[in-house]
Amino acid sequence: MTTAFRSDQSTAERVRAELAPVRRLAIVRALALGDLLVATPALRALRAGYPQAEITLIGLPWAAGLAARLDRWIDRFVVFPGWPGIAEAPYDPARTRRFLVEQRAYGYDLVIQMHGNGGASNPFALALGGRHTAGYTPDYAPGYSLGYALDGARAGLSRAAPYPDDQPEVMRDLALAELVGCPPQGTRLEFPIMGADVAEADRLLAPLAGERGPLIGLHAGARAASRRWSPRSFAKVADELTRRHGARIILTGGPDERAIVAQVERAMRAPALNLAGQTSLGGLAALLARLDLLITSDSGPGHLAEAVGAPTVRIFGPADVRRWGPLPSERHVVVRVDVACSPCGYQDCPIDHRCLRRVTPALALEAAERLLMKGASA
Repeated sequence: MTTAFRSDQSTAERVRAELAPVRRLAIVRALALGDLLVATPALRALRAGYPQAEITLIGLPWAAGLAARLDRWIDRFVVFPGWPGIAEAPYDPARTRRFLVEQRAYGYDLVIQMHGNGGASNPFALALGGRHTAGYTPDYAPGYSLGYALDGARAGLSRAAPYPDDQPEVMRDLALAELVGCPPQGTRLEFPIMGADVAEADRLLAPLAGERGPLIGLHAGARAASRRWSPRSFAKVADELTRRHGARIILTGGPDERAIVAQVERAMRAPALNLAGQTSLGGLAALLARLDLLITSDSGPGHLAEAVGAPTVRIFGPADVRRWGPLPSERHVVVRVDVACSPCGYQDCPIDHRCLRRVTPALALEAAERLLMKGASA
Protein backbone atom coordinates (compact mmCIF):
# COMPACT_ATOMS: atom_id res chain seq x y z
CA MET A 1 0.00 0.00 0.00
CA THR A 2 1.23 3.46 -0.84
CA THR A 3 2.32 5.47 2.17
CA ALA A 4 -0.13 8.29 2.76
CA PHE A 5 1.23 11.79 3.21
CA ARG A 6 1.92 12.48 6.88
CA SER A 7 3.08 15.89 7.99
CA ASP A 8 4.31 16.91 11.41
CA GLN A 9 3.17 20.17 12.97
CA SER A 10 6.11 22.21 11.70
CA THR A 11 5.61 20.97 8.12
CA ALA A 12 1.88 21.73 8.28
CA GLU A 13 2.56 25.24 9.55
CA ARG A 14 5.12 25.81 6.79
CA VAL A 15 2.66 24.70 4.12
CA ARG A 16 -0.09 26.95 5.46
CA ALA A 17 2.39 29.85 5.56
CA GLU A 18 3.28 29.24 1.91
CA LEU A 19 -0.38 29.34 0.90
CA ALA A 20 -1.41 32.23 3.18
CA PRO A 21 -3.52 34.19 3.32
CA VAL A 22 -6.38 31.76 2.68
CA ARG A 23 -9.59 33.70 3.15
CA ARG A 24 -11.69 31.86 0.57
CA LEU A 25 -11.26 28.13 0.03
CA ALA A 26 -13.20 26.04 -2.50
CA ILE A 27 -13.59 22.24 -2.59
CA VAL A 28 -14.62 20.54 -5.82
CA ARG A 29 -16.52 17.31 -5.05
CA ALA A 30 -19.56 16.92 -7.30
CA LEU A 31 -20.51 13.43 -6.19
CA ALA A 32 -23.17 11.38 -4.37
CA LEU A 33 -24.13 10.91 -0.71
CA GLY A 34 -21.57 8.28 0.23
CA ASP A 35 -18.80 10.23 -1.49
CA LEU A 36 -19.51 13.29 0.62
CA LEU A 37 -19.92 11.39 3.87
CA VAL A 38 -16.52 9.71 3.54
CA ALA A 39 -15.06 13.17 2.95
CA THR A 40 -16.31 14.56 6.28
CA PRO A 41 -13.02 13.71 8.07
CA ALA A 42 -11.17 15.76 5.44
CA LEU A 43 -13.66 18.64 5.82
CA ARG A 44 -13.06 18.54 9.56
CA ALA A 45 -9.30 18.69 9.01
CA LEU A 46 -9.58 21.61 6.58
CA ARG A 47 -11.66 23.60 9.04
CA ALA A 48 -9.10 22.94 11.79
CA GLY A 49 -6.25 24.00 9.51
CA TYR A 50 -8.01 27.11 8.17
CA PRO A 51 -10.43 28.13 10.94
CA GLN A 52 -10.92 31.69 9.61
CA ALA A 53 -11.41 30.77 5.96
CA GLU A 54 -14.77 30.78 4.21
CA ILE A 55 -15.08 27.24 2.82
CA THR A 56 -17.20 26.70 -0.30
CA LEU A 57 -18.33 23.29 -1.54
CA ILE A 58 -18.89 23.00 -5.28
CA GLY A 59 -21.21 20.00 -5.61
CA LEU A 60 -24.27 18.50 -7.25
CA PRO A 61 -27.66 20.19 -6.62
CA TRP A 62 -28.87 17.51 -4.19
CA ALA A 63 -25.96 18.32 -1.84
CA ALA A 64 -27.16 21.83 -0.94
CA GLY A 65 -29.13 20.50 2.02
CA LEU A 66 -26.24 18.38 3.23
CA ALA A 67 -23.85 21.32 2.95
CA ALA A 68 -26.19 23.42 5.10
CA ARG A 69 -26.26 20.62 7.67
CA LEU A 70 -22.46 20.46 7.70
CA ASP A 71 -22.16 24.15 8.50
CA ARG A 72 -19.37 23.61 11.01
CA TRP A 73 -17.11 23.00 8.03
CA ILE A 74 -18.93 24.39 4.98
CA ASP A 75 -19.91 28.06 4.84
CA ARG A 76 -21.14 28.30 1.27
CA PHE A 77 -22.46 25.98 -1.43
CA VAL A 78 -22.54 26.48 -5.19
CA VAL A 79 -23.88 24.05 -7.78
CA PHE A 80 -21.34 22.39 -10.06
CA PRO A 81 -22.17 23.54 -13.62
CA GLY A 82 -20.88 20.54 -15.57
CA TRP A 83 -17.55 20.01 -17.28
CA PRO A 84 -16.29 17.86 -20.17
CA GLY A 85 -15.36 14.38 -18.99
CA ILE A 86 -17.22 14.62 -15.65
CA ALA A 87 -20.25 12.38 -15.98
CA GLU A 88 -22.06 13.40 -12.80
CA ALA A 89 -23.68 16.48 -14.39
CA PRO A 90 -24.71 17.50 -17.93
CA TYR A 91 -22.35 19.92 -19.62
CA ASP A 92 -23.63 23.10 -21.21
CA PRO A 93 -20.74 25.30 -22.42
CA ALA A 94 -22.59 28.60 -22.02
CA ARG A 95 -23.71 27.77 -18.47
CA THR A 96 -20.22 26.71 -17.47
CA ARG A 97 -18.68 29.88 -18.95
CA ARG A 98 -21.07 32.04 -16.91
CA PHE A 99 -20.28 30.03 -13.80
CA LEU A 100 -16.53 30.44 -14.25
CA VAL A 101 -16.82 34.19 -14.75
CA GLU A 102 -18.75 34.46 -11.47
CA GLN A 103 -16.39 32.23 -9.52
CA ARG A 104 -13.22 33.90 -10.80
CA ALA A 105 -14.67 37.24 -9.77
CA TYR A 106 -15.40 35.82 -6.33
CA GLY A 107 -11.66 35.24 -5.88
CA TYR A 108 -10.62 31.97 -4.27
CA ASP A 109 -7.29 31.83 -2.48
CA LEU A 110 -7.17 28.03 -2.53
CA VAL A 111 -9.06 25.52 -4.68
CA ILE A 112 -8.86 21.84 -3.69
CA GLN A 113 -9.79 19.29 -6.35
CA MET A 114 -11.35 16.44 -4.35
CA HIS A 115 -13.04 14.78 -7.32
CA GLY A 116 -11.15 11.70 -8.44
CA ASN A 117 -7.72 11.40 -9.97
CA GLY A 118 -7.79 14.80 -11.67
CA GLY A 119 -7.85 13.62 -15.26
CA ALA A 120 -11.01 15.63 -15.98
CA SER A 121 -11.43 17.58 -12.75
CA ASN A 122 -8.04 19.31 -12.51
CA PRO A 123 -8.75 21.47 -15.58
CA PHE A 124 -12.03 22.54 -13.96
CA ALA A 125 -10.29 23.34 -10.67
CA LEU A 126 -7.68 25.40 -12.50
CA ALA A 127 -10.38 27.21 -14.49
CA LEU A 128 -11.79 28.58 -11.22
CA GLY A 129 -8.80 30.94 -11.11
CA GLY A 130 -7.71 30.31 -7.53
CA ARG A 131 -4.48 31.84 -6.32
CA HIS A 132 -3.38 28.32 -5.26
CA THR A 133 -4.69 24.91 -6.33
CA ALA A 134 -4.22 21.43 -4.90
CA GLY A 135 -5.27 17.93 -5.90
CA TYR A 136 -4.29 14.54 -7.21
CA THR A 137 -2.86 13.80 -10.62
CA PRO A 138 -3.62 10.64 -12.61
CA ASP A 139 0.02 9.65 -13.13
CA TYR A 140 0.10 7.32 -10.15
CA ALA A 141 3.03 4.93 -9.83
CA PRO A 142 3.18 2.12 -7.20
CA GLY A 143 5.48 2.95 -4.34
CA TYR A 144 5.36 6.71 -4.98
CA SER A 145 4.75 8.31 -1.60
CA LEU A 146 2.22 11.11 -1.26
CA GLY A 147 4.81 12.82 0.89
CA TYR A 148 6.52 14.08 -2.23
CA ALA A 149 4.67 16.79 -4.11
CA LEU A 150 5.01 16.68 -7.87
CA ASP A 151 6.45 19.52 -9.88
CA GLY A 152 3.59 21.98 -10.08
CA ALA A 153 4.15 22.55 -13.79
CA ARG A 154 3.71 18.83 -14.39
CA ALA A 155 0.25 18.86 -12.87
CA GLY A 156 -0.71 22.48 -13.45
CA LEU A 157 -1.51 22.69 -9.72
CA SER A 158 0.27 24.60 -6.98
CA ARG A 159 0.44 21.47 -4.85
CA ALA A 160 -0.13 18.02 -6.30
CA ALA A 161 0.32 14.38 -5.42
CA PRO A 162 0.00 11.17 -7.44
CA TYR A 163 -3.40 9.53 -7.18
CA PRO A 164 -3.23 6.54 -4.80
CA ASP A 165 -5.32 3.70 -6.20
CA ASP A 166 -4.81 1.53 -3.14
CA GLN A 167 -6.06 3.85 -0.39
CA PRO A 168 -9.47 3.90 1.35
CA GLU A 169 -11.39 6.95 0.19
CA VAL A 170 -11.41 8.39 3.72
CA MET A 171 -7.61 8.28 3.84
CA ARG A 172 -7.27 9.57 0.27
CA ASP A 173 -9.33 12.66 1.10
CA LEU A 174 -7.49 13.19 4.37
CA ALA A 175 -4.18 13.07 2.52
CA LEU A 176 -5.37 15.97 0.33
CA ALA A 177 -6.14 17.97 3.45
CA GLU A 178 -2.63 17.17 4.73
CA LEU A 179 -1.18 18.25 1.40
CA VAL A 180 -2.39 21.79 2.17
CA GLY A 181 -1.15 21.73 5.76
CA CYS A 182 -4.11 20.24 7.68
CA PRO A 183 -3.22 17.17 9.78
CA PRO A 184 -6.05 14.67 10.44
CA GLN A 185 -8.65 15.27 13.13
CA GLY A 186 -9.74 11.63 13.23
CA THR A 187 -11.33 9.31 10.65
CA ARG A 188 -14.90 9.09 11.93
CA LEU A 189 -17.69 9.97 9.53
CA GLU A 190 -20.24 12.55 10.67
CA PHE A 191 -23.83 13.49 9.90
CA PRO A 192 -25.56 15.87 12.36
CA ILE A 193 -29.10 14.85 13.34
CA MET A 194 -31.59 17.65 14.04
CA GLY A 195 -34.70 17.74 16.19
CA ALA A 196 -36.96 17.60 13.12
CA ASP A 197 -35.15 14.43 12.01
CA VAL A 198 -35.83 12.76 15.35
CA ALA A 199 -39.51 13.73 15.15
CA GLU A 200 -39.74 12.27 11.65
CA ALA A 201 -38.18 9.00 12.80
CA ASP A 202 -40.57 8.85 15.76
CA ARG A 203 -43.54 9.19 13.41
CA LEU A 204 -42.26 6.59 10.95
CA LEU A 205 -41.50 4.05 13.67
CA ALA A 206 -44.82 4.54 15.47
CA PRO A 207 -46.35 1.34 13.95
CA LEU A 208 -43.70 -0.68 15.82
CA ALA A 209 -44.30 0.97 19.19
CA GLY A 210 -44.68 -1.59 21.95
CA GLU A 211 -43.15 -4.42 19.95
CA ARG A 212 -39.95 -6.04 21.13
CA GLY A 213 -36.95 -7.52 19.34
CA PRO A 214 -33.91 -6.06 17.60
CA LEU A 215 -34.64 -3.34 15.09
CA ILE A 216 -32.99 -4.36 11.81
CA GLY A 217 -32.98 -2.35 8.60
CA LEU A 218 -32.58 -3.70 5.10
CA HIS A 219 -31.44 -1.40 2.31
CA ALA A 220 -31.54 -3.32 -0.97
CA GLY A 221 -31.02 -0.40 -3.35
CA ALA A 222 -27.82 1.00 -4.83
CA ARG A 223 -27.16 3.49 -7.62
CA ALA A 224 -25.63 0.87 -9.91
CA ALA A 225 -27.63 -2.26 -10.64
CA SER A 226 -24.38 -4.24 -10.49
CA ARG A 227 -24.07 -3.42 -6.75
CA ARG A 228 -27.51 -4.73 -5.76
CA TRP A 229 -27.74 -8.05 -3.97
CA SER A 230 -30.85 -10.02 -4.92
CA PRO A 231 -34.14 -9.09 -3.20
CA ARG A 232 -34.77 -12.79 -2.53
CA SER A 233 -31.47 -13.04 -0.61
CA PHE A 234 -32.34 -10.00 1.51
CA ALA A 235 -35.73 -11.58 2.21
CA LYS A 236 -34.22 -14.89 3.32
CA VAL A 237 -31.92 -13.14 5.78
CA ALA A 238 -34.80 -11.05 7.15
CA ASP A 239 -37.03 -14.09 7.62
CA GLU A 240 -34.32 -15.99 9.43
CA LEU A 241 -33.49 -13.07 11.73
CA THR A 242 -37.18 -12.76 12.54
CA ARG A 243 -37.47 -16.49 13.28
CA ARG A 244 -34.32 -16.70 15.40
CA HIS A 245 -34.31 -13.32 17.14
CA GLY A 246 -37.81 -11.88 16.85
CA ALA A 247 -36.37 -9.09 14.68
CA ARG A 248 -38.50 -6.13 13.69
CA ILE A 249 -37.65 -5.56 10.02
CA ILE A 250 -37.61 -2.12 8.41
CA LEU A 251 -37.20 -1.71 4.65
CA THR A 252 -35.59 1.54 3.50
CA GLY A 253 -35.05 3.08 0.09
CA GLY A 254 -35.43 6.25 -1.91
CA PRO A 255 -38.43 7.10 -4.11
CA ASP A 256 -36.74 5.49 -7.12
CA GLU A 257 -36.05 2.30 -5.13
CA ARG A 258 -39.66 1.46 -4.27
CA ALA A 259 -39.78 -1.33 -6.84
CA ILE A 260 -36.78 -3.25 -5.54
CA VAL A 261 -37.96 -2.77 -1.93
CA ALA A 262 -41.37 -4.14 -2.92
CA GLN A 263 -39.62 -7.22 -4.32
CA VAL A 264 -37.94 -7.80 -0.97
CA GLU A 265 -41.25 -7.39 0.86
CA ARG A 266 -43.08 -9.79 -1.45
CA ALA A 267 -40.37 -12.43 -1.03
CA MET A 268 -40.54 -12.27 2.78
CA ARG A 269 -42.75 -14.47 4.93
CA ALA A 270 -42.26 -12.29 8.00
CA PRO A 271 -43.89 -8.85 8.32
CA ALA A 272 -41.87 -5.72 7.56
CA LEU A 273 -42.34 -1.97 7.86
CA ASN A 274 -41.81 -0.64 4.34
CA LEU A 275 -40.60 2.97 4.47
CA ALA A 276 -39.25 3.23 0.92
CA GLY A 277 -39.74 6.73 -0.44
CA GLN A 278 -41.09 8.06 2.86
CA THR A 279 -37.95 9.50 4.47
CA SER A 280 -36.09 12.73 4.08
CA LEU A 281 -32.30 12.43 4.27
CA GLY A 282 -32.30 13.66 7.87
CA GLY A 283 -35.22 11.43 8.79
CA LEU A 284 -33.44 8.43 7.31
CA ALA A 285 -30.34 9.28 9.35
CA ALA A 286 -32.36 9.49 12.57
CA LEU A 287 -34.09 6.22 11.74
CA LEU A 288 -30.77 4.48 11.03
CA ALA A 289 -29.41 5.76 14.34
CA ARG A 290 -32.19 3.77 16.11
CA LEU A 291 -31.29 0.48 14.44
CA ASP A 292 -29.56 -2.40 16.13
CA LEU A 293 -28.22 -3.29 12.67
CA LEU A 294 -28.42 -2.25 9.02
CA ILE A 295 -27.88 -4.83 6.28
CA THR A 296 -27.19 -3.08 3.00
CA SER A 297 -25.76 -3.32 -0.45
CA ASP A 298 -22.76 -1.08 -1.09
CA SER A 299 -24.71 2.17 -0.86
CA GLY A 300 -24.81 5.71 0.45
CA PRO A 301 -27.11 4.71 3.35
CA GLY A 302 -24.41 2.27 4.46
CA HIS A 303 -22.05 5.22 4.94
CA LEU A 304 -24.88 7.22 6.52
CA ALA A 305 -25.51 4.46 9.06
CA GLU A 306 -21.82 4.43 9.90
CA ALA A 307 -21.87 8.22 10.33
CA VAL A 308 -24.74 8.05 12.86
CA GLY A 309 -23.37 5.09 14.80
CA ALA A 310 -25.43 2.14 13.56
CA PRO A 311 -23.65 -1.22 13.08
CA THR A 312 -23.68 -2.41 9.47
CA VAL A 313 -23.33 -5.50 7.34
CA ARG A 314 -22.18 -4.30 3.90
CA ILE A 315 -22.62 -6.67 0.97
CA PHE A 316 -19.99 -5.95 -1.66
CA GLY A 317 -19.82 -7.16 -5.22
CA PRO A 318 -18.07 -5.19 -8.00
CA ALA A 319 -17.03 -2.13 -6.00
CA ASP A 320 -13.48 -1.82 -4.70
CA VAL A 321 -13.81 -2.76 -1.03
CA ARG A 322 -10.38 -1.27 -0.28
CA ARG A 323 -11.70 2.10 -1.38
CA TRP A 324 -15.36 2.09 -0.35
CA GLY A 325 -15.54 -0.39 2.50
CA PRO A 326 -15.59 0.83 6.10
CA LEU A 327 -12.29 1.28 7.88
CA PRO A 328 -11.50 -1.68 10.19
CA SER A 329 -14.06 -1.74 13.00
CA GLU A 330 -15.85 -4.24 15.20
CA ARG A 331 -19.14 -2.51 14.34
CA HIS A 332 -18.99 -2.98 10.57
CA VAL A 333 -18.63 -6.21 8.62
CA VAL A 334 -18.08 -6.54 4.88
CA VAL A 335 -19.51 -9.66 3.24
CA ARG A 336 -18.05 -10.51 -0.15
CA VAL A 337 -16.66 -13.37 -2.23
CA ASP A 338 -13.44 -12.96 -4.18
CA VAL A 339 -13.84 -13.38 -7.93
CA ALA A 340 -11.30 -12.66 -10.65
CA CYS A 341 -13.36 -9.92 -12.34
CA SER A 342 -13.97 -7.81 -9.21
CA PRO A 343 -13.52 -4.93 -8.68
CA CYS A 344 -14.99 -3.58 -11.91
CA GLY A 345 -16.68 -0.40 -13.04
CA TYR A 346 -19.71 -1.86 -14.81
CA GLN A 347 -23.10 -0.38 -13.95
CA ASP A 348 -24.75 -3.59 -15.19
CA CYS A 349 -22.89 -6.89 -15.05
CA PRO A 350 -22.13 -8.10 -18.62
CA ILE A 351 -21.77 -11.76 -17.55
CA ASP A 352 -23.41 -13.67 -14.69
CA HIS A 353 -23.05 -11.29 -11.68
CA ARG A 354 -20.95 -13.93 -9.94
CA CYS A 355 -19.48 -11.46 -7.41
CA LEU A 356 -22.90 -11.05 -5.74
CA ARG A 357 -24.56 -14.29 -6.82
CA ARG A 358 -21.97 -16.20 -4.79
CA VAL A 359 -22.71 -14.19 -1.65
CA THR A 360 -25.19 -16.52 0.03
CA PRO A 361 -27.81 -15.52 2.61
CA ALA A 362 -25.95 -17.76 5.07
CA LEU A 363 -22.83 -15.57 4.82
CA ALA A 364 -24.79 -12.40 5.51
CA LEU A 365 -26.77 -14.06 8.30
CA GLU A 366 -23.60 -15.18 10.06
CA ALA A 367 -22.21 -11.62 9.92
CA ALA A 368 -25.50 -10.15 11.16
CA GLU A 369 -25.72 -12.51 14.12
CA ARG A 370 -22.13 -11.82 15.06
CA LEU A 371 -22.87 -8.09 15.27
CA LEU A 372 -26.15 -8.63 17.12
CA MET A 373 -24.36 -10.72 19.74
CA LYS A 374 -21.73 -8.01 20.18
CA GLY A 375 -24.46 -5.43 20.61
CA ALA A 376 -26.28 -7.55 23.17
CA SER A 377 -23.11 -8.00 25.22
CA ALA A 378 -22.04 -4.35 25.02
